Amino acid sequence: MRRAAGAPDICDIAAMAVIREMKPMKAIRNIVLALTLTMTGVTSMAEPSLAQAQTTSPTTGVMVILTVRPGITREQVMAVMPDEIRQTTQLYLNGMVREWYSRSDGRGAVFLLNVKDVAEGHAIMEGLPLAKQNLIDHEYIAVGPLMPLRLLMAKP
Repeated sequence: MRRAAGAPDICDIAAMAVIREMKPMKAIRNIVLALTLTMTGVTSMAEPSLAQAQTTSPTTGVMVILTVRPGITREQVMAVMPDEIRQTTQLYLNGMVREWYSRSDGRGAVFLLNVKDVAEGHAIMEGLPLAKQNLIDHEYIAVGPLMPLRLLMAKP
């Protein structure tokens, strides 16, 4: 059966029915919750003192940003890479490296380690060949659950 041009189809009719049934207060509540989550995240990033006052999240891993040191040549790095790759692969197979990526700027890599704190991550990374030969710098960032999501768990 054909429908006339411009006539609503079953999907349009169903969508209109759902919109009519939405309760305005529920929509407002969802908007307020979304804004609260957004502002909580923005405020905690902008105000370190407020971020420290909030409940800290447990560390579930450590992100390590590796950057080739200034003045180090590609040849110096590549001479060490076979050993670096073997040892990093072994760490991955042992469950210590959760994820690893190359940086799109070509200046290093980013690892996500399965460790309980930065000190443990530092000990692992400093044992690798590139670090032992002082060819790269490391930046360590402890990571954990996104704590503002706890607001979603509160009963309305």
